[in-house]
Amino acid sequence: MILTISGPSGSGKTTIAKIVSKKFNLRYISGGEFFRSLALKESKDIIQFNREAEKLFNIDKLIDSKMLEEALKGDVVIESHIAGWILKGIADYSIYLWAPLEERAKRIASRDRLTYSDAIEKIIEREQSHHIRFWKYYGIDIFDESVFDLVINTQGKSPEMIINLISMYIRND
Repeated sequence: MILTISGPSGSGKTTIAKIVSKKFNLRYISGGEFFRSLALKESKDIIQFNREAEKLFNIDKLIDSKMLEEALKGDVVIESHIAGWILKGIADYSIYLWAPLEERAKRIASRDRLTYSDAIEKIIEREQSHHIRFWKYYGIDIFDESVFDLVINTQGKSPEMIINLISMYIRND
């Protein structure tokens, strides 16, 4: 099985992808972790590296080729902002997680030890960069959920509830 989990920052995609990988005995691959490791190698923070990626398509191409390579091996859940679009037609299931900005900011503020207003600012800056970059290089509108098999609003739902929704969808397919 090849499963993608996409969504904006703070939507819960990493948490859910890790649990799904264990539940279905799949390998876990994170486009975000790969991006962060590249940023670290370049000694840049995520915002700086996102800005650089807006100008240099080779960064995204490297991540995309890694995701595709891993997808083709099978038995994997791939989590990234755009995995659902990149692996369209390859993934067996494509899931999009989202939550309102305010909820995502609370989660990111808690996770990254930021103030709520700093988290809002960070999210908006990253999403603007993603929107520009993914439209410029791929023609992807990151707000278009039509390519996904299942879309879940994670606000007010525990990880267990979300996993149950995903499991039911996969079993009933």
